[in-house]
Amino acid sequence: MKRDAFLLPRGIYLDGNSLGPLSYAARAAIERRMNQWQVYGVNAWEEWFTLAERLSPALAKLIGAHPDEVITTGGITSNLHALLATFYKPQGTRRHLLATSLDFPSDLYALQAWAERMDAELRLIPSRDGFTLDHDDIVESLTEEIALAWLPTVLYSSGQLLDVATITAWAKQRGIVIGWDAAHSIGALPHELHADEVDFAVWCSYKYLCAGPGAPGGLFIHRRHHHLKPGLPGWWGHEKKTQFAMRSAFTKAAGAPAYQISTPSILALAGLEGALAIFEEIGIDQVRARSLELTEYLIANIDEKLPECSVRTPRAAGERGGHVALEHPEADRLSQALRERDIVPDFRPPSVVRLAPVALYNTEDELDRTVEVLRQLLDAGDYRREQTTRLVT
Repeated sequence: MKRDAFLLPRGIYLDGNSLGPLSYAARAAIERRMNQWQVYGVNAWEEWFTLAERLSPALAKLIGAHPDEVITTGGITSNLHALLATFYKPQGTRRHLLATSLDFPSDLYALQAWAERMDAELRLIPSRDGFTLDHDDIVESLTEEIALAWLPTVLYSSGQLLDVATITAWAKQRGIVIGWDAAHSIGALPHELHADEVDFAVWCSYKYLCAGPGAPGGLFIHRRHHHLKPGLPGWWGHEKKTQFAMRSAFTKAAGAPAYQISTPSILALAGLEGALAIFEEIGIDQVRARSLELTEYLIANIDEKLPECSVRTPRAAGERGGHVALEHPEADRLSQALRERDIVPDFRPPSVVRLAPVALYNTEDELDRTVEVLRQLLDAGDYRREQTTRLVT
């Protein structure tokens, strides 16, 4: 789709749901900002001062929002803490937090810390199969005792896509504030966060957005909440026109920019700046259509040629994110064996190999080759060797 726009790693790269590859546009944008630093020094801040805000229109298109509802800042966990400090207001019996048993651990760490601080409980929606969530279980968990619910748009392990609009409507009917973690969906599929009346959301930009390792995350706050004062104010969230007046009292910026805390890394912002240019050219609807083609093709290939493996990603297009979760008892060793053969997936404990055929750069031929190598490994038993310790990304 845009394969020639990327400097792809050697071999077959199927781990873009952990770290997207470098694009020529991102590299050029970083180099441009570095040159400004070299030539202008501190005077370059005249150009950089509102860089994060200037990225908002492109991001807003990806998540179905108004530009003033979006800002690039922080990381997922720090942004979640900042938004919990603003939106989590337990009162009486409505005081508990709700998440899922399949959430990314860092989200749960933040939520548990706030539950303990407020003498409340973090309640977890159970999974019936250990991989996916049943929508009836989600609905039943949205009780009158829940003050705030926090859910992933796409489950990081299985790739299940939740029904954001329906679940948000259920929460609103019950008077529950609801936020979403869009880490595994932004850049892979379209969203309608404003129209769905989501209260707030956060995401990272180093996965499908391909903005670079440790690239800044982002957040969404619905316009109806723009009157709220940030629970964790910082000087970069001060209104721009008086920011350098150095007043001791905080005057919040309008909209989502008020939730910035500290001075951003311009070089990190530049990676996102360049990466977003690709999405501006293509459009997220085309990306989603191609993503569904690739994941459907991969699932059919696995079904036909790898009967020892189970696909744990939902098969319905409307319930599937951008990656495919393949379950096998020796998933970790299979993942390592693939990497040794220049095919890069990733592993999630205890038994999932995640394969992300990303619309922007992966091909059916690469998926054929991956399944072929998996077949060879399973037939020969080459993956059955002493396991070595490695980094799980």
